Amino acid sequence: MRNILVKVFIGIAITAIGMFGADSTLGTWKYNAAKSKSTSTNPIKSQTDVREATPDGGVKVTRTAQLTDGTPVNFSFIYKYDDKEYLVTGAPFDSLFVKRIDANTTTFEAKKTGAKYHLTGRNVISKDGKTMTQTSKGTDAEGKPVTQRLVFDKQ
Repeated sequence: MRNILVKVFIGIAITAIGMFGADSTLGTWKYNAAKSKSTSTNPIKSQTDVREATPDGGVKVTRTAQLTDGTPVNFSFIYKYDDKEYLVTGAPFDSLFVKRIDANTTTFEAKKTGAKYHLTGRNVISKDGKTMTQTSKGTDAEGKPVTQRLVFDKQ
């Protein structure tokens, strides 16, 4: 009986390490407009996200983008998977909460305090690690409803 319990515990530990080991979101991700869909009145034309691990266990995202009307969107932010909300400056949102579901799935909530901007969504990395699909819904800065399915290719 004791050996069975030890084997079960080891199996659970190995599964947990596999689920939450390496962060599959890290790397450079480029927006794939042909595979993406958005109801935004000014959707993304191009975007590149560079996601790097920080020394304290967080993730730093540096975003370089352009909207269809030509507006540049460039900012960076840091978050951790620790069930805390993180403040962001220079972005359309000023707070971000990210939760890791498993090795390839995260959920997020981005909002702007005192404003109408509020998105919730999910990032899913494909099993081969080459594609990230971000689905989200909420309201844009003007308070208009928006739904998105954004696809990114790993570079």
